[in-house]
Amino acid sequence: MAMLQIELPDGSVKELESGATPYDVAMGIGEGLARQSVAARFDGQLYDINRPLPGSGKLELITQNSPEALEIIRHSCAHLMAQAVKDIYGDEVQVTIGPAIKDGFYYDFYSESKKFVPEDFALIEKKMDELARADLPIIREELGRDEAIKLFREMGEDYKVELIEDLDEGRVSLYRQGNFVDLCRGPHIPRTGLLKAYKLTSLAGAYWRGDEKNAMLQRIYATAFQNNKELKAHLNRLEEARKRDHRKLGRELDLFSFSEEAGAGLVIWHPKGAMLRTVIEDFERKEHLKRGYDIVMGPQILKTELWQTSGHYENYRENMYFTEIDEQGYGIKPMNCLAHMLIYKSKPRSYRNLPLRYFELGTVHRHEKSGVLHGLLRVRGFTQDDAHILCRPDQIDAEVKAIMQFVQEVAGIFGFNYGMELSTRPEKSIGSDDDWERATSALRSALDDSGQEYEINEGDGAFYGPKIDVKLKDALDREWQCATIQCDFTLPERFDLNYIGADGEKHRPVMLHRVILGSIERFIGVLIEHYAGSFPLWLSPVQAIVLNVTDNQAEYAQQVYEQLRSAGVRVESDLRNEKLGFKIREAQMAKIPYMLVIGDREMEEQTVAPRFRNGKNLAPMSVAEFVSFVEDESAQYR
Repeated sequence: MAMLQIELPDGSVKELESGATPYDVAMGIGEGLARQSVAARFDGQLYDINRPLPGSGKLELITQNSPEALEIIRHSCAHLMAQAVKDIYGDEVQVTIGPAIKDGFYYDFYSESKKFVPEDFALIEKKMDELARADLPIIREELGRDEAIKLFREMGEDYKVELIEDLDEGRVSLYRQGNFVDLCRGPHIPRTGLLKAYKLTSLAGAYWRGDEKNAMLQRIYATAFQNNKELKAHLNRLEEARKRDHRKLGRELDLFSFSEEAGAGLVIWHPKGAMLRTVIEDFERKEHLKRGYDIVMGPQILKTELWQTSGHYENYRENMYFTEIDEQGYGIKPMNCLAHMLIYKSKPRSYRNLPLRYFELGTVHRHEKSGVLHGLLRVRGFTQDDAHILCRPDQIDAEVKAIMQFVQEVAGIFGFNYGMELSTRPEKSIGSDDDWERATSALRSALDDSGQEYEINEGDGAFYGPKIDVKLKDALDREWQCATIQCDFTLPERFDLNYIGADGEKHRPVMLHRVILGSIERFIGVLIEHYAGSFPLWLSPVQAIVLNVTDNQAEYAQQVYEQLRSAGVRVESDLRNEKLGFKIREAQMAKIPYMLVIGDREMEEQTVAPRFRNGKNLAPMSVAEFVSFVEDESAQYR
C-alpha cells in the first residue's frame, strides 16, 4: 500500500497510510492537539479534520483558538441554527443559504406561514443548546448531482434544488449532523459539541439571490466565538453600537429625518443637522483651497449621450435615474466627473497648466434598492466632496501621495484611525489591459513609497480604473469605507482630453478621481456613531446654551445670548420658568458642550458660569472671555 508523505509547517514529514485524515496526523503528534484541532489546510486548501487526504502534501492543523478557526466555527454554527429551526418548525420552513460573515453568520429561511420575531430567539437558542450538548458528529458526504437534486426535492427544499441545478459540478458535497443535511462546500468542525458560545442578534429581510424580483426571505443574524468571554465582549460592543446608532441619535438630537411622503432614501436635514453639515462643508472648502484646488459646479442632469460616452450607461445604468426633456434623454448624475471633464475641454491646455484640481461638493442620486437603504449610511440622494485631478502621467505619483497626506490629516482632525486597500480591475470594466496595468502600478508604487501598510482587494476597483480605498476605524474599532483615490486612463481617452506637451504635440492627461470624506451623509452618520452624538466643540451644531436660574436673570441672559450669537458662537437659550436641574439635564441629553448658567451673582458681575456636558464646572468668566475660550478650543481641532 502506498504511503502518504505529509509535510508539517516545521518541515518535519509524517508517513501515514493511504486514507489517513488530518485528525490522524494530529493524533500522531499528541492527543491534546487532536482534541483542539477543528480543521486543516492541505496544500493551501481548507480541509475537514476527518476528511481523508488525497495524497502526499503540506498540512497545517487549525486549532480551536487559531484565527482561521473562527470562520469555520461560525459557518458550522449557521448549520446548527438551521437544524434547530427545522427541528422546531419542520416543513413549515425551507432553508436557503447560511454563510459566515465578518462579525458572525446568518441563515436565510423561506416560509409562507411562519414569520420570525425576536421573541423566537430564545426557543431557537434552547434547541441549539440541546443539539450542541448531543455532540452530533458532522459528516461530509459526496453525491452525484442528480442524486443530490433527488434528495433535496424529496425533502421539499426547493431552494437547495435550484442551487444544485445551477452548479456545473458532477458531484456535490453535503454535510450531515443528526437528522439535518445541508448542501455545503465546507469545511466544518468535526462535531456540534465544539459549539459553545453563540447568540442570535437580529432579523432582516433579504431577497433570494439578492434579486428583488425573487421571493423575500427571512434572515436571522447571529454570532459565535471560540469562548464565552469573547462572545460577551462582542455583545457589549453590539449594545454600545445600539446606543450609538445614528438613526436613533439623529431623532433624539433633532438632526435629520426621513419621510415616506418625500421618498425612501432621501434625507431631510433639520436646522441642527444642516448646521453640522454646513460646518463640515465649510471646513472642506477651506482645506481644499489651501491645497490648490479650484471650486467648480456641474449641472444635476446631463444628456444621455454623455453617459453613453463615459461608459456609465452601459456599466452603471441600473443605478441611475433618467428623464426626457423636449424629446431629449437626460441622466440625473450619479457622479460628478463628466462636468469636470467638460470644464477641462472648454479651452486648450498646456503641460504647464497641469495639474488642474477641480473640487465640487456635488449632489448626486443613485438608484439603491430599498432593501439596502440604511439611515444616512445608504441613501439615494447624497453629496460627495468630489474632486478630479487632471495631470500628466509623470505627476501621478506626487498627486496620489498628496491625496494620501490629505486623508491622513483629515482623519486625524476628526479623530479616526484608518487602513488602506488597493482594489484591482473588476470583471465588468472598460479600458485596455495596458491602461489598467499602468494605473494599478501607479497606485501601488505610491502606497509602497509612502510606507503605508495596505491590503489587496482583488476585483473591486471602479469600472474605469483601480482605486485606493480608505477604511476609517471608529471608537468601537468598526471599519467604514469613506475616502477613495481612483486612477483613470480610460475616461480621458473616451472624452478626447489632451494637453500640448513640451514637444508641441498633443498628449493624453490622466484623471484621478478622489473623495476625502466621501458621501457627506454617510460621513455624518459615521461621525454620530463615532462620537455617540457628543461632538467636539468645533463640530457641535449648538456649542453653548444660556440657562437662567430664575426669571430675575432673564433679561441679562437674553443679552448674553445675543452677544454670543453676534460673536459667531452657535448658541441657544432656555429661559423657561423651570427648575435649573431640569434644564441642565435636557441640555445634557441634547449633548450641548457648554451650559452657561446665569444666576444673581453672574448678573451682578456681568459674567457667565460655564458647565461642561460631563458635569465639570469652569470658573466664571466674561462673555468675551468665553468667546475666546470657544475660539481657542475649536482651533485645537483644526
